[in-house]
Amino acid sequence: MNGTELVRMRRRHPSQYIALGLLAFTGTMMFTSHSIAAGGSSSSSPFQDIDNSQAVLVGLGILLGVYALIITEVVHRTLAAAVGGLLAIIALSYYSESSYTLGEVTTLIDWETIGLLLGMMVMVGILSHTGLFEWFAVQAYKRSGGSVWTLVVILCSVTAVLSAFLDNVTTMLLLTPVTIQLAKVLDLKPIPLLISEVLFSNIGGAATMIGDPPNIMIGSGLSTAAIEDAAMKKEGLVQEGYLELASSGVTFNDFIIEMAPGILMCIVPSFMFLKWFYAEEFSGSRVRDIAELESKYGIKDAAMLKVAGSILILVVLNFFLHPLTHIAVSWIALVGAVIMLLATDRHELEKPLEHVEWSTLLFFAGLFVLVHALQYLGVISFIGDYVTKGIEMFGTNEDGNVVRLAAAILIILWVSAVASAFIDNIPYTATMIPVVLQISYELNIDLGPLIWALAFGACLGGNGTLIGASANVVTAGMSEEAGYPISFNEFFKAGFPIMILTTAIVSLYMMLVYVIGADGGATVWKIVCIGVTLIGIIWQVARGRAKGKNFAESLVDDDLDTFIDIAEQAVDLIKGTKSSEE
Repeated sequence: MNGTELVRMRRRHPSQYIALGLLAFTGTMMFTSHSIAAGGSSSSSPFQDIDNSQAVLVGLGILLGVYALIITEVVHRTLAAAVGGLLAIIALSYYSESSYTLGEVTTLIDWETIGLLLGMMVMVGILSHTGLFEWFAVQAYKRSGGSVWTLVVILCSVTAVLSAFLDNVTTMLLLTPVTIQLAKVLDLKPIPLLISEVLFSNIGGAATMIGDPPNIMIGSGLSTAAIEDAAMKKEGLVQEGYLELASSGVTFNDFIIEMAPGILMCIVPSFMFLKWFYAEEFSGSRVRDIAELESKYGIKDAAMLKVAGSILILVVLNFFLHPLTHIAVSWIALVGAVIMLLATDRHELEKPLEHVEWSTLLFFAGLFVLVHALQYLGVISFIGDYVTKGIEMFGTNEDGNVVRLAAAILIILWVSAVASAFIDNIPYTATMIPVVLQISYELNIDLGPLIWALAFGACLGGNGTLIGASANVVTAGMSEEAGYPISFNEFFKAGFPIMILTTAIVSLYMMLVYVIGADGGATVWKIVCIGVTLIGIIWQVARGRAKGKNFAESLVDDDLDTFIDIAEQAVDLIKGTKSSEE
């Protein structure tokens, strides 16, 4: 070993200290937040709930003002969230007559989410230099045969499946660079592709417990152990009543059994809407020399890909084992990022850190502060109280259980969907978990259906607006960095109808399974829903293939031309009948 190499080993690049500092800071904040949140009594937290109607109105005004700034795009969404968080903290200080330190305010941030995003962004930055994303883009095009719509179906299907078994934020971190690169090569508009993918990431992610952050939170906060713990800490209520609810606690497998059939019913209708909405962008074909693309966009660094890919596989495997190990997914991502940095190039960190979307992380930080401050101001409880009152209007415990159950499911589902569209679904879900327990206990309604209504609403509602889900914000941030900013209105035009469509489909599913099938017929109705959906898909594809269409085109074959021909023939027949009578 020569002197130059020895000096190089002893010296530390400034970026290494930055990376270590970020890891230490994020980890410290995660521990700090947990220690305050798990303190047992409310006195351990510097923040207290405020019982003041004026505070609620002020909080609602701040929330509406922030969304007005974001929708009109007067300022950048990150700045709007920061201003909203600052105003909410000022209002909280005023009404509580207390002052808060910066350290106390940072405990309002969900550092689990920030840590997960930071770790995955670093790993994606490393993988991007191996050529993996470009290679995947070429393979997707190769399988499409040049058809733009077939390519869309491939990308959205891959996104939905990965989101179900990985998580939608990580999936979009991995696929967004692929999509942008592919759009450039094929001379396509990347924004419609990205919006379509992120919509399917939220749909697919709803099918499992680890697919979407709200599901992770529900699986943790409404498990049997968590409900029992809540019963022990609850004051002023009969503990046995809450303990009885513990039998309805959810497990990892429950999410797949209860939610996957409803999500399956949403796939084809969602594809049909996208094909209609982006009819111009997703039509036609693009012819490129595949051999030239493969030679130009191949794997650049196979050795780094093997090392980084192996570490990523281990990270994903630990995500799957989360229900068993209970290791926070944020720590898994952060540790994986540091190991990948050490294993690939210990002396070069600028390039991986370039892919960290700092504006996105700051946006989340501001949004978490805003929503949690609004929670203490009473805004979220205000919404929860009105949800409870709305349910109470439908029958009594003695003579209206079925009606009340149906009303509770629909109200929680739709309120969660609409609220999650305009309030990021992570803090919204955290707030609604105790509300769902309260509704089930006070109104004597089965807890299970309410849990699934919350999960469906929070996950599918995330498609409603650009800031409704973490995956949306992450995708928008990466797209903006690449030079393709996604506006709030552009996402809203495609996302909000998809949210309404999928929530309506899930409403039908939940009514069949949990209301009509309430007396032991739930399993039968799930099988019926799955069977009808699969038969419908097979029949749809068979009709399209009979017309000479490929699989992707057959999947969305709506027979519009056939209906037009039938209508024209009917009109001609009526005209012919009238002329013969004359």
